[in-house]
Amino acid sequence: MEFSFFSIIAQASLVAKAVLTLLLVMSVASWGMMIQKYIALNAANRKALSGTEHFEKASNLREAVQSLGSDPASPLYYIAHQGVLEFNRSKELGNSSEVVVDNVRRSLRQGVASELSRLQRSLSLLATTANTAPFIGLFGTVWGIMSSFHSIGLLKSASLATVAPGISEALIATAVGLAVAVPATVGFNVFMGKLSQVDTLLVNFAGVFLNRVQRELNAHRPVQRMGNTEL
Repeated sequence: MEFSFFSIIAQASLVAKAVLTLLLVMSVASWGMMIQKYIALNAANRKALSGTEHFEKASNLREAVQSLGSDPASPLYYIAHQGVLEFNRSKELGNSSEVVVDNVRRSLRQGVASELSRLQRSLSLLATTANTAPFIGLFGTVWGIMSSFHSIGLLKSASLATVAPGISEALIATAVGLAVAVPATVGFNVFMGKLSQVDTLLVNFAGVFLNRVQRELNAHRPVQRMGNTEL
């Protein structure tokens, strides 16, 4: 067909083709990112739920940490690793229970922040695509309209046949820009929601880990006796 989509693109100017090529690259990159991020966040959510459940069922801290060691890809693994390192380091230094708990709490908070940063990585690509694609398409639109007016000036004719190619080119650039931006915007919002869910699970796990540390320290605290009353 003479006025088919691909026919219009084939007859478009070099600038319009460059704009459409850039939008196509952005679309492919954003869709690839959305597929990868969907898999990663779903896996993180699932592993955080199951890992926390196994951690709570363990009889002691060592067994609880070992239950996470079988899956280094779990977001809980790094958090627990940071907590255990600080727990052992603080105990070796002979710190009081209060200092140990406070140090472990800070390590867990840093671990949660690091895992969230890792999971959030490259989401900026979706945000950039969502924000810039409409303007890139608008640039193609403006260029097409400029070409149309230029054709009118050269041919000294304002007939539809003169301006139609430039207008068609402009409308396609606008449509493609929106088609690239809308999925990226929806994907970014969906993944931020999923990331918030994972954040809640990781913070809950940090709380469970800290409770386990406190019970571990209380279990090894020497009992002081005053008369017949244990303190």
